[in-house]
Amino acid sequence: MKRAVVLGSGMVGTTMAMDLAAEEDFDVTVADVNRAALDRVAARGNVQTVEANMADAETLKRVVADFDVVVGALPSAMGFDSLRAILEAGKNVVDISFMAEDAMELTDVAKETGAIAVTDCGVGPGISNMMVGYAFSQLEPCESIEIYVGGLPVERRWPYEYKAAFAPSDVIEEYVRPARIVENGEVVVREALSEPELIDFTGIGTLEAFNTDGLRSLARTLPVPDMIEKTMRYPGHIDMMRVFRETGLFSDVPIDVKGVQVRPVDVASALLFPKWQYEQGEADLTVMRVIVRGQRDGKPTCYRWELLDYYDADTDTRSMSRTTGYPATAVAKMIARGQFPLGPGVWPPEFPGQEPGFLDKVLAELDARGVRCVGVVD
Repeated sequence: MKRAVVLGSGMVGTTMAMDLAAEEDFDVTVADVNRAALDRVAARGNVQTVEANMADAETLKRVVADFDVVVGALPSAMGFDSLRAILEAGKNVVDISFMAEDAMELTDVAKETGAIAVTDCGVGPGISNMMVGYAFSQLEPCESIEIYVGGLPVERRWPYEYKAAFAPSDVIEEYVRPARIVENGEVVVREALSEPELIDFTGIGTLEAFNTDGLRSLARTLPVPDMIEKTMRYPGHIDMMRVFRETGLFSDVPIDVKGVQVRPVDVASALLFPKWQYEQGEADLTVMRVIVRGQRDGKPTCYRWELLDYYDADTDTRSMSRTTGYPATAVAKMIARGQFPLGPGVWPPEFPGQEPGFLDKVLAELDARGVRCVGVVD
């Protein structure tokens, strides 16, 4: 029996725990500081629970000590420190935290303790990186990469026409964190929400895309001269968020309000987050397009994938939880069963994506769960 522990019992953590618990050869535990959230997870399936504060490194090391694989679904602010603690404990880990730090800085720690870490292993980054890695391995040279990804409510409701299927604080980060893209072989920085463009998708219509800092490791790991990653929303969202940002509502610098020091982002969060929450049973969707161009056998070649997934009413599982969680559990199963193709180290998904058959295995796992990607080569 393989033993797995999922860190975090939010929407994605719960989805990952349920998926792993459905495997006959897995025993699953969920750890969180929130007892009520743990009770909700336990009520959904056959999992153990541990109440613990994972912000404390020594506590985290004790929590993961007896497990074959750790699956990280903690908030991004905790991602890097928790990853370090897990690797120092010598434990294999698959993580989905959108941490600001460079996880590959922990490569030496992983190699010293003999641990495997696969980071950014969600949908985008995650599946997108695996696709890029595969296409990169097939092209000589690989000339350009375009990644577009978005999570949206199916029903558009005024005023925001948006709901957050993951931590809303991470959503605000997308609107303020400078976006790194690659142009002519050089990493350049663009303002978040910049360079908008309209993208059409069958079954959805027209979405608007804007620069976000989603290339992550790709900007450093693959020698491709031109790379972009953009987030998609319903048209009109960019202008609204730019007004909020330029007004200062997303600033973390305290201001004086009638003698009280307050951070504008805390006020904005208190007002926005309740309105960005999905109602019970409210449907969401996830859409992604990955385009990789280059030369194969001396001929111009384009690899293209599209993903469109919807809320699963039968299991009450958000699409963003499905598309983020299932890539991570697919890789966690490989690691626990000794099937992961790489050795100790910190591996962004584009590295295993270059290994023969890896992407096919992950996509097959997603397909079996109703998350389907369509890929074409031309």
